[in-house]
Amino acid sequence: MTHLFCIENLRVAYPHNGDEEPRWAVDDVSFTLQPGERMGLVGESGCGKSTLGRAAMRLLPPSTHIEGKVKFQGRSVFDLTQTELRQFRGEAVALVFQDPMTRLDPLMTIGNHCVETLKAHTSGLSTRLAKERAIATLSKVNIPASRWNQYPHEFSGGMRQRVAIALALLLNPKLIVADEPTTSLDVTISAQILQELTRLCQAENMALLLISHDLAVVAEYCDRIGVMYNGKMVETGSSLAVFQQPQHEYTRSLLQAALHIQAGVGSGAWGVGSGEKVGGVGGVISSPTSPTPSSHSPILRLSDLKQYYTLEPNIVERLFQRQKQTIKAVDGINLELYPGEILGLVGESGCGKSTLSRTVLQLIRPTSGKVEFLGKDLTTLSRQEMRLQRRQMQMIFQDPHACLNPAMTVGQSIADPILIHHLASPHNAKEEVLWMLEKVGLKPPLVYYQRYASDLSGGQQQRVAIARALITRPKLIICDEPVSMLDASVQSQVLDLMLRLKAEFDLTYLFITHDLWLARFLCDRIAVMNSGKIVEIGPTKQIFANPQHPYTQTLLAAAPLLMRA
Repeated sequence: MTHLFCIENLRVAYPHNGDEEPRWAVDDVSFTLQPGERMGLVGESGCGKSTLGRAAMRLLPPSTHIEGKVKFQGRSVFDLTQTELRQFRGEAVALVFQDPMTRLDPLMTIGNHCVETLKAHTSGLSTRLAKERAIATLSKVNIPASRWNQYPHEFSGGMRQRVAIALALLLNPKLIVADEPTTSLDVTISAQILQELTRLCQAENMALLLISHDLAVVAEYCDRIGVMYNGKMVETGSSLAVFQQPQHEYTRSLLQAALHIQAGVGSGAWGVGSGEKVGGVGGVISSPTSPTPSSHSPILRLSDLKQYYTLEPNIVERLFQRQKQTIKAVDGINLELYPGEILGLVGESGCGKSTLSRTVLQLIRPTSGKVEFLGKDLTTLSRQEMRLQRRQMQMIFQDPHACLNPAMTVGQSIADPILIHHLASPHNAKEEVLWMLEKVGLKPPLVYYQRYASDLSGGQQQRVAIARALITRPKLIICDEPVSMLDASVQSQVLDLMLRLKAEFDLTYLFITHDLWLARFLCDRIAVMNSGKIVEIGPTKQIFANPQHPYTQTLLAAAPLLMRA
């Protein structure tokens, strides 16, 4: 019987000096996929998962050293001509990248992306039919037709990923290679997309190779699982067998790390779930009997905060007298954050979480409302005064690689904030940085001080980002999806590090995430955000045990659980 997709003894090594032995990023990996089968590929960052996916589609640089075979429907992928390869990519096999901006052209509208993809592979297709087909596909991933003429930079990270997934689905391929496709998506959209992919696999007899570090997602949506470690496939089997009786020590450690987070045993200012709510505000569900979480004044208070954007109609829309469209990214937020607290902000992609964080930091000025930090209204401060305040409030971003300057060493990146704020001389700054590197677990610190971000793994890069955020001794840290791009074992390490540093440096966290299990593990209280508004707020334990708002109930129902009762 001919397999749909077959990898035999695949070995991949990136370019190296001629006198060195090749270092295999993928080392003697073999597996097959049948039509309609869903296989998950899991492992830590740097284990070779993404390299394998790119090798299977011939997307690696020509200088890459490759051995072994990759066959699709019996034909060798490595023997395809350029014309055949163009048809193979998209029509036969589609790849969904982890970072959607590697797929999206910043100079093209979302509509043009879709029409171009369809016309490139379907001769004679009219623009009208292409648009109808594209809008139908975009609706499957919850992108409304009203966003057709917008550019990628006008979308949130999660919405860009939805567009990238829609582009992969446009041509109805026989196999989708999805490389961390839902990393930046909230649980509801992630569940909808994976359910749609699962449905298509069954209806169209389409196979799915799901590369992910999220064990719960793989367990829920895949028939088979392959576990990779250090370039090798160390364990394969049915999802049930691998998760119930893991054979390899590395698989057991991955499961243990994931279950540690899902067990919700982190600790915050009052212990998980023991913190209490801020006073109720209009339209926000909270327990009326809960006392204030602290006798202290709030470190951060948001009062009726609004951030509106206006979409200008294009020339064609003006001819039809279309009106301006207003997007209410942040719509009347009232929130209080207390010293020493960890407040989780959860909600779907595009709901306004990241916009809210940037408005708090005054990176974008609000349409209206107040942001009070340590008793000062930040919205009234000059740029110079705001710069002084930012020393006390720092941010940890979702993608550490994107926020670390590739031309600067790790030491320079971490020292930069204290030199900007004139907190130390260059000599003293180096001592401070070495001390902070040790605090975040990068040892020996002098070795990491001299390295560049590109030399580090994802988890190490995030530790550098944490060190840089802490170096000015801030009071408030805003964490915007800080571990969503990390595998379970590294996630657990970074979260435990954040809890330890919080106690040591007396920090307050605003923790933005779409992962409910991370929020339960780490946060004292949770605020649920939907369409620019906070629809429910309360102690973590209360939110999970007795969610009041229908949207919160939907979020909890959609969250994949590794070991369901």
